[in-house]
Amino acid sequence: MNRENRFQRTGGISGSTLKMIAVVTMLTDHLAAVVLPSLLARYEIFYFGDYSSGHMQELIAQTGVGGWIYVLYQVMRRIFGRLAFPIYCFLLVEGFGRTRSRLKYAGRLFAFALISEIPFNLAFRGNVLDGSYQNIFFTLLFGFAMIWAMEEVERRICQPFLRLCGFAAAFLGAAFAAEAFKCDYGAHGIIAIALLYLFRKNKREQIIAGCVAFLWEITAPFAFVFIGFYNGRRGWKLKYLFYAFYPVHLLVLYLLAKAV
Repeated sequence: MNRENRFQRTGGISGSTLKMIAVVTMLTDHLAAVVLPSLLARYEIFYFGDYSSGHMQELIAQTGVGGWIYVLYQVMRRIFGRLAFPIYCFLLVEGFGRTRSRLKYAGRLFAFALISEIPFNLAFRGNVLDGSYQNIFFTLLFGFAMIWAMEEVERRICQPFLRLCGFAAAFLGAAFAAEAFKCDYGAHGIIAIALLYLFRKNKREQIIAGCVAFLWEITAPFAFVFIGFYNGRRGWKLKYLFYAFYPVHLLVLYLLAKAV
């Protein structure tokens, strides 16, 4: 069975449905991260660390509505928001195997990384230019370059040890770039993409590897429940809509936060 038909089955959810789930959970996360802090500031609640349940109850008792907003912030970010990135990593690996032009795919990632940078800076830093933190498209771009290099190593090198060295070099290069450029998720994102690619030939093993890659975020592995229902079909042809959603929604959230 060729790779194109490997996961295809009746029922399940398509790639476009997976993207919609990722978009909704990402929007939930960013709505909390960008807009809710403006509301919390009204109640002088600035600490966004993890409170214990006792601290939560005390906060609600002291601030009323402000406490509930903080609870909502935690739920939106820590529970629902953590589901998006694992799905995007999985879809990147799937897209890599299905695209007709790797160069055009990489070009799209790079173009939208540049397009998204100003909306990303405005939403999360409040400045047009800010080099302290880069948007997720750069992480995906470095991950894509890594698995492209791994594929070339796999195709050209047969000796197991040399192949392993080639894989390691591709991974370390991408991980270093993600950390050096201070990309969203950094090396953690590169590790996840690498594992999803290396175990791509067996869906069950790929899901297990993906869950392991995201154990450092408690709720993130639950994204693989949706991935488990993926049927290998493309679904709606809305490729550029999903790309464009990222910078557009960040700009809208920034304007909404300013209005609040």
